[in-house]
Amino acid sequence: MAASLPSIFFQRLSLTGLSRMFALKSHNVFRLLQLVPEPLPTFRVDVAALFGKYLPQHGVICDIVGRAGKGELVDGAYRTQARPAEYSCRLRQEWAFFKLCLGRVLAASKEQCDLIQVRDMVSIGLLTMLVARCKGIRFTYWVSFLMSEGRIARARSAIAAGGGKRYYLVLLKGLVERFLLYKVVLKRADHVFVQSEAMKQLMVERGIAIDKITAVPMGVDVEVLHAAAIAPRRLAGWEGVPVLAYLGTLDSSRELTMLLDALLLLRTHQPAARLLFIGDSPTASDVPALIAHAARLGIADAVHVTGWLPSLQALALLCGADVALSYVPRGALFDYSSPTKLLEYLALGMPCVGNDSPDQENVLRASGAGRLSASTAEAMAEQIGIILADLPAARLLAATGPAFIDEQRSYRVLARRLASVYRERIV
Repeated sequence: MAASLPSIFFQRLSLTGLSRMFALKSHNVFRLLQLVPEPLPTFRVDVAALFGKYLPQHGVICDIVGRAGKGELVDGAYRTQARPAEYSCRLRQEWAFFKLCLGRVLAASKEQCDLIQVRDMVSIGLLTMLVARCKGIRFTYWVSFLMSEGRIARARSAIAAGGGKRYYLVLLKGLVERFLLYKVVLKRADHVFVQSEAMKQLMVERGIAIDKITAVPMGVDVEVLHAAAIAPRRLAGWEGVPVLAYLGTLDSSRELTMLLDALLLLRTHQPAARLLFIGDSPTASDVPALIAHAARLGIADAVHVTGWLPSLQALALLCGADVALSYVPRGALFDYSSPTKLLEYLALGMPCVGNDSPDQENVLRASGAGRLSASTAEAMAEQIGIILADLPAARLLAATGPAFIDEQRSYRVLARRLASVYRERIV
């Protein structure tokens, strides 16, 4: 299981939100049908915490439709959850999901549904919008990542590397969906939700009216985090040495060799420093490639990869480190993202270094609780070195992080703001 906060969330999800939901009078309830691209039950904390736990406390209740997933659908604050049967054939699986989405949208009525929302699925979004218009139901679209641009970039890269004809079809799909998204779906949606202020500005540049765009960044479920009994610990043999930690996916697209390069530079002044990667990658070749890069630099003995761990074990190792690192590659895709890693570090009161990805820069400047770095190995090493040179001062600074997250980026606060958008600006 992924070493992150979502799994703790599912361990501790109660029926508090559900009981509050049914305590509300019917005329105060806002009813939302949401179609999402990931399997259910979802371990995306923004979906699980925001829509399944906190929005019901504001009278916004959600029926959610997703893909076939592993495990039972747990009771929670969703009014209903729906997913198709699981098939081994991918085409059959996709068709089952499409039929389920279409069926739920066709069954929706204005009397029982105030809004239909689709996230990151252009074709389903277009069809849903047309049906919603015929039924007189409001329609919104949620952009959490630039999916079409990502598909186009991957296809072009594969074609340049000598990939087969399949990648030309992938490229065509990306180009068509990008056109439909910006020229049809987003322009005609009643409202558009995006992941960051940087993404909001991009949408404006692409012709979407600014007054119908709301940025809802990623957050932290601080209630779950505070309830977790975290006992900081270190790996055997790593006691008494400077330890850096990174928590999350080790996918090659994250360009984490940058952190290894920074460690090499740091060790010229802190020769005992070590780097702990708490996580893994869904691609089998990514972690061996990361370790191979460390070996080429001559620092393989100073690097350890844990693999996926249960959340409490992962957080214990993270909190046992001296410095937490959050590096987000700069570029057309990640610059519009809203990373959660840095938010979790700040919520835990960890001394941390984050590079100047737009959302991270905004958070670090506003909170003042961590160190901001340029996106180079030299700059990262310099900021880490400043923390290690005076750890008590860094910990005092980091102690202001939990209050900032609680007031600005907790899902409790984000849910209140989002509920007001649903009630005041859409219906």
